Amino acid sequence: MSRTPVIAGNWKMHLTKRKASALAREVAARQGEATGRRCILFPTFLHLDHVRRNLKGSSVVLGAQNCHEQKEGAFTGEVSAPMLRDMGAQVVLVGHSERRHVFGESDERIGAKLISVLRAKLEVMLCVGETLEEREAGRTFEVLERQAKMALAKVKPNMVERISIAYEPVWAIGTGRTATPDTAQEAHAELRRLVAGILGDSVAADMPLLYGGSVKPANATELMAQPDVDGLLVGGASLSVEQFGPILDAAPAS
Repeated sequence: MSRTPVIAGNWKMHLTKRKASALAREVAARQGEATGRRCILFPTFLHLDHVRRNLKGSSVVLGAQNCHEQKEGAFTGEVSAPMLRDMGAQVVLVGHSERRHVFGESDERIGAKLISVLRAKLEVMLCVGETLEEREAGRTFEVLERQAKMALAKVKPNMVERISIAYEPVWAIGTGRTATPDTAQEAHAELRRLVAGILGDSVAADMPLLYGGSVKPANATELMAQPDVDGLLVGGASLSVEQFGPILDAAPAS
């Protein structure tokens, strides 16, 4: 099954409006109107509109880093999926390790957020992954199974085409440590097996699975060569076109 490669940049809480706009223009120029690969950028909420304007004329997709699980209400400081859609976002990250471990988001809440994004007719990129302690205890697959099952439990058949999953081992995020290509492939193969058990074989065969965790130009091509690695979720290296450009090119534009 042929799956379109995806290269995504998560800008986290970085960049001023001016720098975000400039970087968006540079990435848009690098991507152009390519359709053989997808490029997604996840700026901060404040910069969504500025980045959107600077992506015009390119095939780069605008994404958001998080959302609240409710459509509206008395939730000071929060943003809902319908609001993000109104701002031009097409994809929303859910379950990033920093949301889980810094902000204490539970598997249950992440599942609720995922459904809220899909109900808003947006795409969702679900992040899953184990900590170093869990990995050293031999619990990687157990953790992936729990996170995937809790997040995907209420997904309906008409939603599945708008879901992708990013495997981000927590021990490799921002640490300089990267899962070897073999380790990434092993986890991705297990994820695909889990998705098949939850949503069916055909859904699993079509679902894009990304790797995230200290992705750099030096390891991008080898990671992308793995049969079950369909894309890369890039953190720090997405903050400059000098680094993000070569990573983007690890997925041929065709």
